[in-house]
Amino acid sequence: MSSVTPATRFSVLDRSRTRAGRPPGEALRDTVALAREAEALGYHRFWVSEHHGVPGVAGSAPTVLAAAVAAATRTIRVGTGGVMLPNHQPLVVAEQFGVLESLFPGRIDMGLGRSVGFTDGVRKALGRDKDDAGDFGAQLGELLGWFEGTSPTGVRARPAEGLRVPPFVLAMGEGARIAARAGLPMVIGDLRGREKMLRGIDQYRAGFRPSPWASEPYVVISGTIAVAGTPEAARRLLVPEAWAMAHARTHGTFPPLAPAEEIEARVLTAKERDLYESGLAGHLAGTEDQVAHELDTVLKETGADEVLVTTSSYDRTALLDSYQRLAALFAPRG
Repeated sequence: MSSVTPATRFSVLDRSRTRAGRPPGEALRDTVALAREAEALGYHRFWVSEHHGVPGVAGSAPTVLAAAVAAATRTIRVGTGGVMLPNHQPLVVAEQFGVLESLFPGRIDMGLGRSVGFTDGVRKALGRDKDDAGDFGAQLGELLGWFEGTSPTGVRARPAEGLRVPPFVLAMGEGARIAARAGLPMVIGDLRGREKMLRGIDQYRAGFRPSPWASEPYVVISGTIAVAGTPEAARRLLVPEAWAMAHARTHGTFPPLAPAEEIEARVLTAKERDLYESGLAGHLAGTEDQVAHELDTVLKETGADEVLVTTSSYDRTALLDSYQRLAALFAPRG
């Protein structure tokens, strides 16, 4: 049994991935059901995501979905991974999280990212462009100001002002520096890019300035973890997402998840095969013993405080089984 893993918090990010032939609403209901399971298994947080105009993702309104998750659970922390701040006015984001925290006190997290949409069409529909991501640091400061009551406008954010909703920064590139300067916890991925992840963590810790929100650095590492009875079964869990990424890179659209056996029967072009095999590589996948060993290694390398598991797969039964097996590593049951 791992010497490091039981001392580490484990959490779940579910992106409400749609499945081929099934309605988007089912993916959202599956997310809420998975949150209940994650709570019963002892996971620390359950987060939902923000994607706009993506055919394979139903999660487009994270604060709305977070409210549904929080209402369906009792103890697990609930939040966003993340709200893409450049897409929204900071006042509105503060109000939304103020409402969530008022309804579910002490359970809400505010994970924040700086993406502005994957395509020109989505950015145009949102009234944003690529350059808006450059304003993330200022937007973050404005958002926190609404909770602290320091806005120079004279406007008060109701009911957010005076509440303490823990903010987290999703650190893609510049995000690590912004999180450090702001003195906020950082979420960094993914587990496949270990060297890049370690550089970001080192940069974050070196530049961290204590703030009213966090007195010391707090690192959450995120990525795909698949646990099954055999290495082959764990690998099959990765197949639908790996194919979706390969399809997106070759066809320009991100599709719903398809069954692994259907994907494995397809004839792929050389480019598709390369991208597909690349998508399968580098994740933490295998039996309990294999994954525990790999987790020990990555936790020792990163010194992370928490692991945010982001696994998606077509087979919901196998996915839940993976989360159950992983939970047995950090919260062994007698």
